[in-house]
Amino acid sequence: MKVILNEHVDNLGDRGATCDVKPGYARNFLIPKGLAYAATQANLARFREEQKKWEVRQAREKGEAEVLAGRLAGVQLSFRRRAGEGDTLYGSVTASDVADALAGKGLPIDRRKVHLPHHIKRVGSFTAEVRLHRDVHVPVTLIVEAEGEQAEQA
Repeated sequence: MKVILNEHVDNLGDRGATCDVKPGYARNFLIPKGLAYAATQANLARFREEQKKWEVRQAREKGEAEVLAGRLAGVQLSFRRRAGEGDTLYGSVTASDVADALAGKGLPIDRRKVHLPHHIKRVGSFTAEVRLHRDVHVPVTLIVEAEGEQAEQA
């Protein structure tokens, strides 16, 4: 089934692309969520009308994201967690923890915008990426330290 993408969809294409997808994927996921339209002449005309509004909105959102990225640049977050042998944490540092720490510094960021390659389960220095906009990504340094008896022994 041919569809016109209304939003960027990972592993499928950018907004405005015409793609061939399985009918069930289009009917059950893309179209109900507003991510795509069926590729008809009427929907193509509808898409062209909405394109100008979308471009204005995207420019505004990107500008806001760049302002926030300027405030986030160089931010370093520290976490103290209980650790066992070999500097392995009891638990982990997650994207939610990073978002909470940023909110504590006056930078409210949704946890879904924080990208960690994996949950952090060791003591050390790591980098998280905050994806504020599709084109604006900011690295944030995370320092995880051990607390309690293990920290005193080291």
